[in-house]
Amino acid sequence: MADPQALRARFVRTLQAARGTADGPDPGPYADHLLTRWQEPHRRYHTVEHLAAVLRHVDALQDHAHDPDVVRLAAWFHDAVYLPERSENEERSARLAERALPEAGVPDARTAEVARLVRLTVTHDPAGDDPDGQVLCDADLAVLASPPSAYAAYTAAVREEYHFVPNAAFREGRAAVLRQLLELPRLFRTPYGAEHWEATARYNLRSELELLEVSASDPPSAP
Repeated sequence: MADPQALRARFVRTLQAARGTADGPDPGPYADHLLTRWQEPHRRYHTVEHLAAVLRHVDALQDHAHDPDVVRLAAWFHDAVYLPERSENEERSARLAERALPEAGVPDARTAEVARLVRLTVTHDPAGDDPDGQVLCDADLAVLASPPSAYAAYTAAVREEYHFVPNAAFREGRAAVLRQLLELPRLFRTPYGAEHWEATARYNLRSELELLEVSASDPPSAP
């Protein structure tokens, strides 16, 4: 289980590092505001557990990043705004970063980079010369390479977040997302991700897609 107090301390350290020599207000209230968002009751997958996991993966990949502290801030903001019925969550999360970080003392250039990275999680398709984008996207997608039981828990949590969507519509939408991911030439762009996560993630995605397609083709049950 993610420890909110440990996460709070992590955010404080990261924000202070991202400020560099600049001064700023107490980072604590900014951490508290973000943690409140990440603990909203409608979340089932995009929770503090997901945030903690992404931060752990960024730690594992930090040697591939140009500015690891900026990537960590982007991880904090990338799903800070999350309403499953809305399609502009990444954009709204990026705008939240653009409002909060300058006020918190983060230089403009780093703030802009955090917002750019957050917007990149719409496609998870960073350029070949974008090491920070590669690290954030790989860290966010690392759940796709989970062992079978953890992957099943992930897909169940995603379904719970979209409980208001009828089964047929959810299957169609989820299958489209899986196909989009599978069509990417590479899911993971860092050397570590490519070596350790790519094959397992593709296996999990194909298996889930096959289950969705089988379920969609099953005849309705008799009354």
